Amino acid sequence: MRFPRWADHMRRLHARRYETVRAAYDAGIPIYTGTDAGGGLAHGLVGQEVAELVKAGVPARDALSAATWGARSWLGRPGLTEGASADLVVYDADPRADVRVLTTPRRVVLRGRVVG
Repeated sequence: MRFPRWADHMRRLHARRYETVRAAYDAGIPIYTGTDAGGGLAHGLVGQEVAELVKAGVPARDALSAATWGARSWLGRPGLTEGASADLVVYDADPRADVRVLTTPRRVVLRGRVVG
């Protein structure tokens, strides 16, 4: 191994990831999803990232907010209003009850067309 001290440090960080995330949440630090930040999940697995937040002790509604409306608000994007365009994802169950459904969407509608 080329950098054993660094690798050991990263393993220790990974071992306490849930504790660290929960402490940040409890301290009121805003948490948002984004799997392109070099974490343990491949890019594009936001549903799994939300599930990891719940596993860390973040309530499901707040974990969903981290990937949806909360992140949108933080980015300064306007909310949805009547007549506004919107993409949507349809699930078989309410993700607030079980965030695992985020990994298995029934339909994806993008710019008014069903694409998945």
